Amino acid sequence: MTRELTTIRDYWRYAISRFNAAKLSFGHGTTTATDDAAFLILDSLDLPIDILDPFLDARLTPTERQLLAERIHARVTTRKPSAYLTGRSYIQGIPFRVDERVIVPRSHIGEILFSEYLSEEDSSYLPDPLSVESVIDICTGSGCLAILAAKFFPVAEIDAVDLSADALEVAKLNVADHELEDRLTLHKGDLFTPIGNRKYDLIITNPPYVDHEEIALFPDEYRAEPAMAFDGGLDGLDIVRTLLAEAPKHLNPGGGMICEIGNGREILEEEFPDLDFLWIETTESQDSVFWITAEALGVTAASKR
Repeated sequence: MTRELTTIRDYWRYAISRFNAAKLSFGHGTTTATDDAAFLILDSLDLPIDILDPFLDARLTPTERQLLAERIHARVTTRKPSAYLTGRSYIQGIPFRVDERVIVPRSHIGEILFSEYLSEEDSSYLPDPLSVESVIDICTGSGCLAILAAKFFPVAEIDAVDLSADALEVAKLNVADHELEDRLTLHKGDLFTPIGNRKYDLIITNPPYVDHEEIALFPDEYRAEPAMAFDGGLDGLDIVRTLLAEAPKHLNPGGGMICEIGNGREILEEEFPDLDFLWIETTESQDSVFWITAEALGVTAASKR
């Protein structure tokens, strides 16, 4: 096969056919066989993942052909997400290392941070970037959201917490890659436990929020990821409830929490009718992420740092 297929166009077409025939599942940064094949090929060749056309008719070396053939075969036979095969995932074009120790990053929060802070207008709800002096990322996984926070809040000290020692090893690599060791500290433990009584201007969290019924229906691609990164309890909101209960103890006045919850809006609003959730629209969802202010959670101006 590697003798007959010689260009990127050849391998792209071949991969699409294989992926469709195998009825692969997607959702790790791509949503179709066409896009997943393009990502796998471009990232494997260290090419820009969002620019395909200029390279379509580029002839590949024998080594490159062999690499692509092996990875296309692996994608079909192992059903691992393509990001695990290339070792990289991207949020808004920013690369992060990934492997089976962490969930493949695909949080809506990354899109929100970019859209709010790269627009010409001030955010209508998130604080001024220069006013944020402290941020904590709960359930950090690969560390991607904590790293983005360090980029968008240039004077802030960042803490990032995860229960998984394996995930934190990957996060450590990403922190080093982005040269943030002096501003971003990783902590092992359960939610706020490792940071004691510390308070923050901003809490960012993309916790496990998938309910047991949905987990039982996972395709193989999702089963390749760490189970603990998904399990949010029977209805998916166990950890979110804990976060809402604990967050007021760790927020400074004027701060707030941004949290991704998947499909639990109706349950959450029914259970917490007095909380003023602001639901944030993204390109793929209208109600998967909420923002809530410290004041809405009961934090008063008399609260001390």
